Amino acid sequence: MMKRIPEPDLMNGDKQALAYANADFNEPHSLFIELFRQTFSYTNIQGHVLDLGCGPADISIRFANTYPRCLLEGVDGSKNMLKHGREAVIKQKLERRVDLICGYLPKAQLPRAHYDVIISNSLLHHLTDPMILWDMIKKYTTDNTSVFIMDLMRPDSLQAARQLVGDYAATEPAILQEDFLNSLCASYRVDEVTEQLQKAGLGMLKIRAVTDRHFIVCGRLG
Repeated sequence: MMKRIPEPDLMNGDKQALAYANADFNEPHSLFIELFRQTFSYTNIQGHVLDLGCGPADISIRFANTYPRCLLEGVDGSKNMLKHGREAVIKQKLERRVDLICGYLPKAQLPRAHYDVIISNSLLHHLTDPMILWDMIKKYTTDNTSVFIMDLMRPDSLQAARQLVGDYAATEPAILQEDFLNSLCASYRVDEVTEQLQKAGLGMLKIRAVTDRHFIVCGRLG
């Protein structure tokens, strides 16, 4: 079983941020929105949404377009990522509903004490201390907050990780292929995340694999 190989917390280089912003993430990001919709199909999704580790804001934008009664605040520690995110928000004419905040977790200053929805995509594997994410969720949720986290799963071997890169990123620039490989190697397994949730007192949240490389954590604290 391959051991986790950590990667840097932030993707802050100009070339890296540009490549990431221009990459084709339509399949996993569409899946994120669809799985959220299925998970909370019984809920009237509205109010204030927090997107942790929003990057160039593609998920934030998709969420805002799917749920027009929501106001979103995305937070990320990478200024370069947020630069591309703000450009995308303006292009989509969502400036009044999507606000992007530069801040390094867990010290980022957020404008609200609690949120109606908390989402996060591909942040956990960047965190050397995974409890930062779960502590943020505990801090900013109420019993009625809808929580939905999606991230990569670490494969069993480096060979398996390289195979996933070939299967899903073969046409992407070399810098993105390298980032994808590093992210797979830095990701946590479902059993590790289950232990993290128990440690954080968030065992009421459900976790399951949804693809050969993704898992989701979802539910409510109440």
